[in-house]
Amino acid sequence: MRTILITGPGGAGRTTLAAALARTAAAEGTETLVLSADRTDTLGAALGAQTGAAPARVAPHLTAWRPDAAEGFREDLASLQRRASGVLDLLGASRLDAEEVTPLPGAEQLSLLRALRDAALSERYDLLVVDLPPAPDALALLALPEELRRYLRRLLPPERQAARALRPVLGRLAGVPMPADWLYETAARWDVELAAVEAVLADPGTAVRLVAEPGPAGADAVRTTALGLALRGLPVEAVLANRVLPEAAEDTWLAGPLAQQRKTLADWQGSYRVETVPHLGRDPRGGDDLTALAVPGVNSAPTPVEWPVTDRIAADGVLVWHVPLPGAIREELDLVRRGDELVIGTGGFRRVVALPSALRRCTVDGAALREDELRIRFAPDPQLWPRTP
Repeated sequence: MRTILITGPGGAGRTTLAAALARTAAAEGTETLVLSADRTDTLGAALGAQTGAAPARVAPHLTAWRPDAAEGFREDLASLQRRASGVLDLLGASRLDAEEVTPLPGAEQLSLLRALRDAALSERYDLLVVDLPPAPDALALLALPEELRRYLRRLLPPERQAARALRPVLGRLAGVPMPADWLYETAARWDVELAAVEAVLADPGTAVRLVAEPGPAGADAVRTTALGLALRGLPVEAVLANRVLPEAAEDTWLAGPLAQQRKTLADWQGSYRVETVPHLGRDPRGGDDLTALAVPGVNSAPTPVEWPVTDRIAADGVLVWHVPLPGAIREELDLVRRGDELVIGTGGFRRVVALPSALRRCTVDGAALREDELRIRFAPDPQLWPRTP
């Protein structure tokens, strides 16, 4: 199954173009699901049909879904209260009723990730179109599965479960119930769910389409977002240049915006596949307007991105890690080796990468930014590599 993630700066028309892309694919006979986490039914307004907490057919071959974050949050909290009942009783804590529970910040993001996982595992659809939040929030959302799994492994390492037989003894010695069993079971369940989301994002059939208006602000947003996506190993399949103005006489008031538009489009075309979407002179609503936008469908698989490349050896035998970072600026790069992990920061984004076993026995010998790649040199540590006689 193909998965297309749609994002871009706020107000650029992400939801409208996600709806248009999904409708085009459905019109071509592709069984399509379009997914959105917007609190208001912006997706339904664009499609001309109401969407809700359950997947609903809105056109032939087209299903729309806007998951209910509040309901999912209530179910998770109720499950947590059941599993932690012993600890809650010990503390004298009272239970929360479902009616008084409101979603905490971040519930929408977790609800969207869970829906993304469920949709990808379904065999009903050939194409999944995901209307992500605005670019900064989308980048944080896409980083969430990997970061949460890393926190879980640090706080509750799986190898500690080997000491499960000792917990009853420790509980008697301490004189209080030990909640480790349910805690580890919950952590294991979360790890499985997050791993499933990570698998969807890492799948070769998953790609991102950026929506932006061609102009200075849109150009800055595309460069920054593409860099953040590259750090996560997500390919930008295309840039959808939205609300492209028609050509007009040079002596009109449109001359300035048109000049900026031409320059931005030319710059984008040098780095991305660009699809232009015309300005209709109004906010698109309903099927006819979506058809008039003429957003191309999905006809080919995305170009796979390998992140990072670890199989290149320099002339002197030193291993070089090539990390694709298009648009990165040397002065904004930050690289730190911390134990068995490498912390890479660029353009305000940060990723902690676990090193392969071979590189854990190496030292960082240097790094350079060349041809939109961060090239990190690793030299074998003589104290960790066995010496040949």
